[in-house]
Amino acid sequence: MITTMEMTHKDKLLARINRKDWWHVPPCDPKAYENRGMFLASTFREAEFWGRPLDTPIRVNVLNPIIGDESTIQNELGVVPPKYPGDDSPRLLEWRWELDAKLKNAALEKGYDAIVLLSSSGYAKFLAGGKLPLSIELNLLHGPASSAG
Repeated sequence: MITTMEMTHKDKLLARINRKDWWHVPPCDPKAYENRGMFLASTFREAEFWGRPLDTPIRVNVLNPIIGDESTIQNELGVVPPKYPGDDSPRLLEWRWELDAKLKNAALEKGYDAIVLLSSSGYAKFLAGGKLPLSIELNLLHGPASSAG
């Protein structure tokens, strides 16, 4: 059995991910899970940015995630983002969804089961000393998980 002292920073982050409740806003597009995965927020409030979260949190069992900030994940997966349309573009969401689909497919090809997205500063602190971030965005690559109940 591994004691806390023997756990790596990644092991500690994985333990946190797998023991906490996650919040999800179901997408309007029924093919969204298939195309981009299932996005989860670490708090109800963060999930509200995308709409009304489910009343019941979700539990996950992530075994092999890719962890990083946006640029690190893109670089490690070899994904070049499509040309950014601009903040005011009516195609901004489509651009994001295309990028998410590319990231999902590349991560699956490399054997990952999830993408753990941290802010740049959160990721830097995690790398430097293992500080676990409070805010995490999780993308389950294999679609819906079970409710926590």
